[in-house]
Amino acid sequence: MNRPAIGSRGYSRKMIVDVTSSTFSAALLRCRTKGLGGVMDKDLVDQVVDVAQRIVASGAISANGHGNVSLRVPGAQEMYFTAGPSLRSHSPSAVVRIGLDGTLLEGDLPPIQGAVVAMHTAMYADHDDVGCVLHTHSPYATAFAVAHRPIGCWLEALAMFGLPSGVPIASYGPRGSDQAVANIRAAITPGVPAVLLANHGVLVFHRTPELAIQIGGIVEEAAQAGINAEVLGGPVEIPQELREAALQRAMLFEQHGTAHA
Repeated sequence: MNRPAIGSRGYSRKMIVDVTSSTFSAALLRCRTKGLGGVMDKDLVDQVVDVAQRIVASGAISANGHGNVSLRVPGAQEMYFTAGPSLRSHSPSAVVRIGLDGTLLEGDLPPIQGAVVAMHTAMYADHDDVGCVLHTHSPYATAFAVAHRPIGCWLEALAMFGLPSGVPIASYGPRGSDQAVANIRAAITPGVPAVLLANHGVLVFHRTPELAIQIGGIVEEAAQAGINAEVLGGPVEIPQELREAALQRAMLFEQHGTAHA
């Protein structure tokens, strides 16, 4: 399922213009409207907007609110995607419907948002159980991404919620390029629902929006704890054998359910 990664560095101004133009042009070609004249499902649109609002409320997001959310459409090769410039106060009218082949089916998709569609569709193509994909520039996790450093398993919640090996980092590739998507695929650890994007941000993918939002918050909390711990000598990872114990303990409590007096 994972594909080979290649790296890239150093562009002249002309090269930047050429790469940017070709990247956006390719994204726009893939995302051009089919003109099917369909009617978007209001419930799904509302769900996408609700997820955006909950991400903002969680605090695991940059000050400008930049990021995107997508939800898989049950029973169809489609997703609903936030095409607005920010997740803050995202308008329902800025939610678009996109085929999992990258074709825009309904709505208006600006180039800057269209450029990241491919990393969302790749997660749905590679993971049949994924129902929601989130991308943010949450500050502490993005600091690790900018430093090209993975997040280790030094926070108990990582072991408890499916990230016992921490959060890996995908090598940089120009936004929306085949190289960027290949790097993401190559970096993903099987079973781990998150990856840092070098010099960019964070990508989270999970079965449900609730789980994706939860993981996004845990990743940001772990990153913040790691950075804060540097002044005390650096974060210390949980011993390997105890990570499984932390997960088993969490599952045991979950099995017993909520206690009532």
